[in-house]
Amino acid sequence: MNVTKKIEKIEHSAVELTVTIPQADLSKEYNQLLAKYAKSAQIPGFRKGHVPSSVLERKFGESLKSEAVADVIEKTLGDIFDEDDFQKPLPYSQPTLKETPDLTIDKDLTFTVVYDIMPEIKDINMENIEIEVPVVTITDSELQEELKTIQERNALVVDKKDNDVAAKDDIATINYCELDENNNIVSGSEREDFVFTLGSGQNLFELDNDVIGMKKGETKEVSKKYKKDHPHEELAGTTKKIRVTLTALKLRNLPELDDELAQDVSEKFKTLDDLKADIKKNLENALENRLNEIKTTALIEKLVEKNSIDLPVSMCDAELNSRWRMMARQFQTTTEQLEKIITSSGQTKEKMLEEWKPDVEKALKGGLIIEQLLKDKNISVTDEEIEAEFSKIAEKANVSVEEVKKHYADKQSKEYLVDNLKEQKLYNELFEKVKIKKGEKKTFADLFKK
Repeated sequence: MNVTKKIEKIEHSAVELTVTIPQADLSKEYNQLLAKYAKSAQIPGFRKGHVPSSVLERKFGESLKSEAVADVIEKTLGDIFDEDDFQKPLPYSQPTLKETPDLTIDKDLTFTVVYDIMPEIKDINMENIEIEVPVVTITDSELQEELKTIQERNALVVDKKDNDVAAKDDIATINYCELDENNNIVSGSEREDFVFTLGSGQNLFELDNDVIGMKKGETKEVSKKYKKDHPHEELAGTTKKIRVTLTALKLRNLPELDDELAQDVSEKFKTLDDLKADIKKNLENALENRLNEIKTTALIEKLVEKNSIDLPVSMCDAELNSRWRMMARQFQTTTEQLEKIITSSGQTKEKMLEEWKPDVEKALKGGLIIEQLLKDKNISVTDEEIEAEFSKIAEKANVSVEEVKKHYADKQSKEYLVDNLKEQKLYNELFEKVKIKKGEKKTFADLFKK
């Protein structure tokens, strides 16, 4: 089919494609359609398959023309988009007719479709980029904190004696309920056999300090006043009267920090010093990874600031809807049910997606810039680099290289690994071209706070 086409870029990385189809091709399509229906049409007074074309045209002319035009448009667009060098629509951008075309078949057919294409990114600006990275030192306190966690994980939990009082770090089991102004139990507030560690704050009414000092079997009533900015709305600015009964009390007998504990943790440790060295190595790896994340995020943010990208509306909408579906999966529900849950809380799906939009746009722009840089710099990885990564992963996970290779044996997992390696190489190259300066001093714990 000998068609002429003209493409014009418009805002938000969309284009208008105007196509003209010769009348001869349109007429041919129409006649083929007539012939097809003539073979199957059943009209009183005519045998099936022997209905004259003139009769079909009189009865169904307009609808046949409409179908012929629709078919030829679909076929023509398919042929155009199959051309290797043509700007194709994004997978989630359906070409739409700008206006209804003329249904006549007596002249050339001209129509215009609008669709989104991949944003054009040229000459990425990296001038004068400066990023800050916090200064963090691993101290003995981090090491001791990890050792304490290991002690607690290997602790023996035993009952305290009946006359012993509850103390911080004990494991308490309580029954509690809320009381109204007449000392009656508030319906639905009763909770039995609630277990928590005293001092952890992991209970709604923050009863830790009230339970500390109690004995097993003891009941007390406490009045709790909560601040106006309390994170739980139902408690903010209120005063609650709570009845609490301590039903069980246990303590953790922590093992000694010695070679025996180290050997219990793993057979690869012979001494406590071996365990400490492993903890320090893991802390250093975690710190290195976190600082790389911070550097990468800061770099992408600067690149997005310096390079203007006109995002297609369909691209942004597709990502927003993808995140909405992901949220539904996290809640283990359907998207329809999620919308009902959101609405019942006083929020709407539309408002929530609008709140997500700035972050989604930044993420999309950052991804497009990185993808373009990977192409521009022709970043690739060798088999040797992949093998080295397998060894690195195996060492960190304390497994064999063969096990790692088995994990990445399928095509999708291998591609994911290769893509990550390409991005790491790109970031390392980019970090050499930007100014990285020392930021504020932070503790190891602060660095991992959300």
